[in-house]
Amino acid sequence: VQLQASGGGLVQAGGSLRLSCAASGRTFSKYTRAWFRQAPGKEREFVAAIRWSGGTQYYADSVKGRFTISREDAKNTVYLQMNSLKPEDAAVYYCAADRPIVSSLRAHVSYDYWGQGTQVTVSS
Repeated sequence: VQLQASGGGLVQAGGSLRLSCAASGRTFSKYTRAWFRQAPGKEREFVAAIRWSGGTQYYADSVKGRFTISREDAKNTVYLQMNSLKPEDAAVYYCAADRPIVSSLRAHVSYDYWGQGTQVTVSS
C-alpha cells in the first residue's frame, strides 16, 4: 500500500500549486483522504480532509477560502488546490488516508496510511 504525493515546488506569494496524492495497493474510495503539513521545528498540522461518504470537506481555518480538497476515486487520487499562497504556507505536505470519526479527522494520529511528503516553498 502506497500513497505518492507530488506537485510541490517553489512559488511566489500569491501564486498557486496543485498537489496530488495517488494511492496504489488498495482502493481508498471508502476512506477519508486528508492533507497535513509540517514546517521545520513545528508539529504536523491538519490542512484539509474530504470524507468518502458525501464528500464533505473540512479545512483548517488558516487555509479556508484559499485551498480546495477534492478526490477522484476512479483514479484513487486526492488533490489539494492551493491558491493565494503565503510564506507561512511553506512546509512539507503529507497526504493521509484512513477512516476516522468526524471528531478525530483533524488529528494526524487518526491516520495509518501516509504519503512520503512533498515540499512547498513560498517566496515573499
